[in-house]
Amino acid sequence: MSSVASVHSLWTVAADTPGKIPAPHIEYAQLSPTLIVLGAAVIGIVIEAFVPRRHRYSSQLLLALVALAAAFAAVIGLAAGGFGSAKAHIVAMGALAVDGPALFLQGTILLVSLVAVFTFAERRPDPAAHGHHVDSFAPQPAAVPGGAAEQAAVKAGFTTTEVFPIALFAVGGMLVFPAANDLLTLFIALEVFSLPLYILCALARRQRLLSQEAAVKYFLLGAFSSAFLLFGVALLYGYAGTVTYAGIAEVISDGAKQIDPALAGAMGNDALLLIGAALVLMGLLFKVGAVPFHMWTPDVYQGAPTPVTGFMAAATKVAAFGALLRLLYVVLPGMRWDWQPVMWGVAIITMLGGAIVAITQTDIKRLLAYSSIAHAGFILAGVIATSEEGISSVLFYLGAYSFVTLGAFAVVTLVRDAGGEATQLSKWAGLGRRSPLVAAVFAVFLLAFAGIPLTSGFAGKFAVFKAAAQSGAGWLVVVGVLSSAIAAFFYIRVIVLMFFNEPKADGPTVAVPSPLTTTAIAIGVAVTLVLGLAPQYFLDLAGQAGVFVR
Repeated sequence: MSSVASVHSLWTVAADTPGKIPAPHIEYAQLSPTLIVLGAAVIGIVIEAFVPRRHRYSSQLLLALVALAAAFAAVIGLAAGGFGSAKAHIVAMGALAVDGPALFLQGTILLVSLVAVFTFAERRPDPAAHGHHVDSFAPQPAAVPGGAAEQAAVKAGFTTTEVFPIALFAVGGMLVFPAANDLLTLFIALEVFSLPLYILCALARRQRLLSQEAAVKYFLLGAFSSAFLLFGVALLYGYAGTVTYAGIAEVISDGAKQIDPALAGAMGNDALLLIGAALVLMGLLFKVGAVPFHMWTPDVYQGAPTPVTGFMAAATKVAAFGALLRLLYVVLPGMRWDWQPVMWGVAIITMLGGAIVAITQTDIKRLLAYSSIAHAGFILAGVIATSEEGISSVLFYLGAYSFVTLGAFAVVTLVRDAGGEATQLSKWAGLGRRSPLVAAVFAVFLLAFAGIPLTSGFAGKFAVFKAAAQSGAGWLVVVGVLSSAIAAFFYIRVIVLMFFNEPKADGPTVAVPSPLTTTAIAIGVAVTLVLGLAPQYFLDLAGQAGVFVR
């Protein structure tokens, strides 16, 4: 009873004495990119509630584009103001870092999301239903697939415009994820961007049951990985007595000096550190799609609406690798000899596993899913380098890869038959003769995935393999080159199928897109070629952004 009274007296004394309870100091200008996106997402929800149905599509599209462009301008402003280098510091009472890697990754996520919104808004490839334009999303997601309510929604011309604010919430979480500077902020950001993605995966207009199955698989496995991450956070807190990155790193580097005498009995236990770090890494490797935490990837990529698949494949990888880099380089550099051999093993099985299994795929979306798994392995080679060159090469690779991925999935949305998107590879035979331009554009993206010279894929792979080789991971580079050779086989097989096989009489048609998808594909091609032909400026930019604030 006396202890309760003493605690209560502490509260009252602190409350009675001005200045004892410090008001939180929040640097709103440095947090502006995230605040703009989340603010726009909230406004989007209000639009859904109050704006007449016929005006929602245009209002939501305009709001999303303006918000993402404004947030990107804010990132550029912060970088120009020196917050990526000399003025890099920790903000929001230690919760977030504003430094070079955070700004570079946030800028990449915002640009990718801006292009992805164009594909979300596309309404021309599908034939009009009852005189109304339709998009990739279910007219009434709550309706039973194929039921009377869904048919009535199609007849009435309903569209699911909620996808725009839901996507903005996901982007808001992704902006916080690579900048998080304590483990609780990391976990909250993970949930903020994961939950909207689970919803978006379930909203496909065609193949509704496959889409809902993909969303359930993603949700269950995502919850499983979040639980691992949260348990790891608890163990690391038990080890260090703090959840801040700097605090944990200090206890790891010189534990005896840092441990609080009152907590000395429980803290400093190496078992807690090793198991906790392993569990947090598992949670992040799940989001990255690394083997053996990749099982959700092919099913979710195949079942989700294709614009969502493109957005998820590009933006989620950028955010997850950013968080992984910060954890390994800021929190666990003192454990380098413990985590490096494990990450070697993960990188090798991810590169080989993704490349070998992709050869057997007969669906273009599943093929691109296994391709993304192989690319996660290539990027991990740069992560393992543990040098500034390693960080900058990963940043460059993420920027290059994300636009190639978005462009490739945007092309997939255009190849159609009577059932919607024709994703079976056999149906793509002779596409180069029916629609040479679309096939040529897709071939450019496939060559970039394969890492052929003069594409962004080659520059990215060269950068990460060079960084890995310089850090002494020569054998990892050998495995990476072998995996690239295996992967090149199935990319070139698709190109041969498109250009050198006879088109089938009942083959798919290529829909004529609106300027929205055309713009998305054009940006993808432009970035792929510019980063392939003249990568040096962007490599230098990534190099300048490659230093974490500690």
